[in-house]
Amino acid sequence: MLALAADTGYSETAFVLDMQESAEVNGPRRVRIRYYSPAAEVPFCGHATVATAVALAERHGTGPLLFDTAVGDVAIETTKTANGEITASFTSVEPSVTPMDDDVVDRLLSLLALRRADLDPAYPPRLSFAGNVHPVLVVSSREAFDSFDFDPTQMRGLMDEQGWVATVTVLHPLGATEFAARNLFPVGEITEDPATGAAAAATGAYLRAIGAVRPPAQLRIHQGDHVGRPSLLHVTVPAAGGIVVTGGAARIA
Repeated sequence: MLALAADTGYSETAFVLDMQESAEVNGPRRVRIRYYSPAAEVPFCGHATVATAVALAERHGTGPLLFDTAVGDVAIETTKTANGEITASFTSVEPSVTPMDDDVVDRLLSLLALRRADLDPAYPPRLSFAGNVHPVLVVSSREAFDSFDFDPTQMRGLMDEQGWVATVTVLHPLGATEFAARNLFPVGEITEDPATGAAAAATGAYLRAIGAVRPPAQLRIHQGDHVGRPSLLHVTVPAAGGIVVTGGAARIA
């Protein structure tokens, strides 16, 4: 699987190992799945979950799915919209949000050529988990958000040192419930993800934990502009429990 993921070259590749029909009428099909980047196995990947769920729904019909992942069971609902598009909504595992050490924040900012003054004081840096741990930074200026850059090798070194197997999430608020996102993921030829479902779930958990949104809340996250693949993720933040992320999928030749 690692060799295939490396050959494919995308940020993650999902492998469906088997699928079992539910013993209950209209119950969820159970899908055993694993995720690999070109460099290593990843415990969970949100955008690959959405894409796989859409692909399975195209083949087997829409309805509920239950993905058996390395981080636990992930419930998914697939539906067809009025215009015929299939979307998938997954509910993350129970999230958690913890402080980020000041020295790690400073090192991360240095790699991005950003300063503490570039951060929005209403959104403190945190580590947010909703399947993977994502460091979350919120930049107040759109200019700073659009223009920052980083050395992929140095960023990968910090991520490996800290055990961040997924993306570094950098946000810019567009409104109370709308954000622009860049998710940094230096592996092989890749530097950023065009869409990151696990990071979107982590973002919802982060905003709930710091009191930036009042649940139940609906968020819109715009991502992918900086890599030429604009994406929109819809995030539902309940008062407690897992975060719900909804998106569609695009077939790639």
